[in-house]
Amino acid sequence: HHEPMNRAHQEWQRYGKGPWDYSKNEEVLRDFWRQGVERSKDYEIIITLAMRGDGDTAMSEDTNISLLEKIVADQRKIISEVTSKDLNDVPQKWDLYKEVQDYYDKGMRVPDDVTLMLCDDNWGNVRILPSPDAKPRKGGYGMYYHFDFYGGPRSYLWLNTIGISKIWEQMHLSYRHGVDRIWVVNVGDLKPMEFPISFFLDYALSPEKWPAESLPQYTRQWAQQQFGPEHAEAIAEILDGYTKYNGRRKPEMLAPDTYSLVNYREADTVVADYNKLAEKAEQIAKALPAQYQDAYFELVLHPVLACANLNELYVTAGKNQLYAKQGRAAANDLAKKVEELFKKDSEITERYNKLANGKWNHLMDTVHIGFTSWNEPKKNIMPEVKEVNLPAVADMGVAIEGATNWWPKSKKEAALPQFDKYNQQSYYIEVFNRGKTSFEYVAETSQPWLKVTPEKGSVETQQRLDVSVDWEKVPAGTQNASVKITGPDANSVIVQAIAKNPESPKSEELKGFVESNGYVSIEAEHYTNAVGAEPVKWLTIPNEGRTLSGVTPMPVTVKGHRPQADSPRLEYAVYLFSGGEVKVNAYMSPVQNFNKTQGLRYAISVDDEQPQIVNIHENDTVPDWKYPQWWNQMVSDSIKIATTTHQIDKPGEHVLKFWMIDPGIVLQKIVIDTGGVEKSYLGPPESYHGGKKTDVKCVSAKSCCSER
Repeated sequence: HHEPMNRAHQEWQRYGKGPWDYSKNEEVLRDFWRQGVERSKDYEIIITLAMRGDGDTAMSEDTNISLLEKIVADQRKIISEVTSKDLNDVPQKWDLYKEVQDYYDKGMRVPDDVTLMLCDDNWGNVRILPSPDAKPRKGGYGMYYHFDFYGGPRSYLWLNTIGISKIWEQMHLSYRHGVDRIWVVNVGDLKPMEFPISFFLDYALSPEKWPAESLPQYTRQWAQQQFGPEHAEAIAEILDGYTKYNGRRKPEMLAPDTYSLVNYREADTVVADYNKLAEKAEQIAKALPAQYQDAYFELVLHPVLACANLNELYVTAGKNQLYAKQGRAAANDLAKKVEELFKKDSEITERYNKLANGKWNHLMDTVHIGFTSWNEPKKNIMPEVKEVNLPAVADMGVAIEGATNWWPKSKKEAALPQFDKYNQQSYYIEVFNRGKTSFEYVAETSQPWLKVTPEKGSVETQQRLDVSVDWEKVPAGTQNASVKITGPDANSVIVQAIAKNPESPKSEELKGFVESNGYVSIEAEHYTNAVGAEPVKWLTIPNEGRTLSGVTPMPVTVKGHRPQADSPRLEYAVYLFSGGEVKVNAYMSPVQNFNKTQGLRYAISVDDEQPQIVNIHENDTVPDWKYPQWWNQMVSDSIKIATTTHQIDKPGEHVLKFWMIDPGIVLQKIVIDTGGVEKSYLGPPESYHGGKKTDVKCVSAKSCCSER
């Protein structure tokens, strides 16, 4: 006895005869389909129509649309004969998956009672939606969505990397466009997707019950359902936290150089944040009653431990390679540490496999380290490490935050990023040994307002010094100072420091974000004003995206329009110290051109200049299932960045405006580059900002309240 209906190509491999080709083997295929309908006619199922290539592949390039339409007609005839029912009473669907959407785009159609199953791009971004004013179809529309995928640019099958905010955003978009007949989600193994599966199904059951604002409450409620009320809040933070971190880049796509090792302390922060989360998760485990232990490990603790470890593994491998180039003694310690972390990965998996007497043995064995192409290696491969041959004598090297160079080798001046009184930064200097014998160092500053700790010490492998400014003591204006580090044989390195202490603006007078080190970095939800215009309002989607949240215009079905005086927009007050040319980088959630129009657009302006219109899909040609470069990059980085160039007439206060043109765009972050943005994965961390945001409620498009 075989299943009522199997995936066609599986069944064909076992029982089919001749080619999987209707133009050559029509009679055998018809008979094959008839048997399938015979077996399944008493079950509640939805029958999938049409035909794809064998396996998960496209049919031949010149697949004839009229042939496919004939296949559908013949299949429907079989259904009608076998079931003796009116075709309107037999649920049928046609999946517009991958290349099949091309046939649809080129004009292929199926009868009106068939449900059109639309699809995402395998990475959680819906590819096509019906136009809000399309004439209704009797069969309506469905959506086929992915939490896990075997394919390019890289398979992601190991752990949950899906935040519920992203699911909400894309499925809400689908629902509001009338996609409400059937939702299907591809989850690979049911584990470790229990949390997003629960959300997907709960949201499908009652979309109205879960507006974006209540997403954090959903996570809490789910945690409470599994583990009781006492730790629900803390567990929810972990669930939202690890899915956010994993959503930045799939674990299978991490590399030693994903996060910057020298700029904005990016790699260090990513590792520290993940390890903090793992520590919190461990503490909760200690406090939970015995009956929850297995469930807690598999649902919460395992993914956090495994991914915190994996991120540290890659960052450590990256540092090992950087240190080896600089000849640091510490490179050899890090090579050992990479081996330990690699081993720890398999120990964490082993612990999972032994849970509940091996109940879930091997479920987390999926290979996840050492990918070089889209599909995994046969087994986890440790990142490459380098060892350094060290001379016996002590030899001092100095490295600084923001540079891969080291001194005294580099001929460039060693200069720390700038300090300023608003951001009150601290930066590091690393004094490292390039030999086997330890040495003493002394660090002296040329000005009393520049502080360095520790000022002296003994260096076995390396020592990180913290450099900061005592703002009480700095004279007004731009001040220069330096740190002199003296090591063995009276060899010394001088590191320059600049402190900006302008008379104005005073910190307490600042309305918005202030420039430092050649950039202003802004989280989207920290707007100064959100200007709506009936019916448009701005919505913050909590936890959406890589760093904080996402802001998007609602409703998602509103028509696009050109920006004018009273149009919906987000306003950000900024203070710039220089005029001239600046670039504005808008960081947006990945999104497909689901309208199949010219592309989704927004506009951007500074002060009262004419808004510049940006079409974020302008250069995105080729269907995404063919893995074009723009798409590979967007889904790999989990972000879409677009850039505009603006002229700033003079330093001082300015207002940056982000204008809505089309809905469906989710803004996560804005970085104004005044010439100093350094390379990093997540972009510079948020700049200092004063003032608070206000929501400007607009009565109608014509008259806006005076608060604006």
